Amino acid sequence: MLHSSLLHETVQLAIDDHVLILNSAADPFILEITQHLSTGELILAEDNLNSLEQFNKLVGTNVTPLSSTIDLVGADLSRPSPIGRPLSRSKTQLQIRHIPFHEYTLHETPATIDVAILNLLFQPSNAWMIFGLQLAAYALKSGGRLYVVGAKDRGILTIAKRMQALFGNLETLVISKGHRVICSHKEADSLYVHSENVGVPLAGTLPNTRDTSLTTPIPDLLPTSFAEGKLDEGTRLLIESLDVHATDVALDIGCGAGYIGRHIAQVASKGHVTMVDASLVAVGAACNMVEQSGLTNVQVLASNGTQAVFEQRFDLIVTNPPLHIGGIQTTEIGERFIRQAAHALRPRGRFYLVANRFLKYESTLQACFHTVEEVGGNTRYKVLLATNPILNKK
Repeated sequence: MLHSSLLHETVQLAIDDHVLILNSAADPFILEITQHLSTGELILAEDNLNSLEQFNKLVGTNVTPLSSTIDLVGADLSRPSPIGRPLSRSKTQLQIRHIPFHEYTLHETPATIDVAILNLLFQPSNAWMIFGLQLAAYALKSGGRLYVVGAKDRGILTIAKRMQALFGNLETLVISKGHRVICSHKEADSLYVHSENVGVPLAGTLPNTRDTSLTTPIPDLLPTSFAEGKLDEGTRLLIESLDVHATDVALDIGCGAGYIGRHIAQVASKGHVTMVDASLVAVGAACNMVEQSGLTNVQVLASNGTQAVFEQRFDLIVTNPPLHIGGIQTTEIGERFIRQAAHALRPRGRFYLVANRFLKYESTLQACFHTVEEVGGNTRYKVLLATNPILNKK
């Protein structure tokens, strides 16, 4: 991948560096980092469980939110890297830890990181990119460096201006085919202090050359992936189309902030709802919604698709699948959810999916279910209902 090769050309690492990966654990360049570091530490500040799984496959580890500290002594790092340089050793003392992206400042002290790396391709929105810059400013030691890689159409030029404003310095290291790597270093007169485990700029100390709009405490900057305080159009249409029974045992795949699951739980008063999402931020938002609603027939789980409930079966399964992977529009996630739903649904169960009208999910649905029909929508979205799952679909 182009962005990984650019990082390979530009990122400078010492063997004992403490390196922070900012919501970019799926970047193949991380394999280069594990090759180079021997006595340092690699911290994955990652929100997405799917990205963690990709990291584990790439590096040959088992880093999970439940087992977040891995010692790579004895790990097999002898296979060639995807960037083309063979790994030169089979053992390392490198420590790898995972911390949820949005919770880093709640668990980690400031000014402990030598190098931070942010790939814009893996950030869901501009707010996440800005959060990554703030987090780097909090985490880096004096003299520590933040490397950001991204394309012009992903906002790298805007991010460059924000880095200049936040750190007071910026260097463009390489430009290639619309992509570039930019770097800022943290100066001794840092804008950030550690106050109640939150990185907050010092009020009243920002020079005119610095960006005074970045004064919100870090945890308040990061949104969930969907529906900020209100229903998005697709979610609303899906809720309006649902046929929920009072005794349904239901599953919401990719639950986001939890609006669909909450609605089902309210109607299925004698049933139960499980909400799952690969985004740890989304899981936190859904948990908060459940707590505030007072519902007792709901559980929220961090899960890449249906992995956490693979052995369970459901009367009703719903999904409003994400449209992008790493900033690229794709039906891959939705198609995977369809196959998983066919496996998890009871024979007389119902599976609902809402999607942009131009997305062609029908062929995958017809391969996994005997009956598929459109039951709602408008000119922009469609709600599809699939029933009678074909056996042995996973």
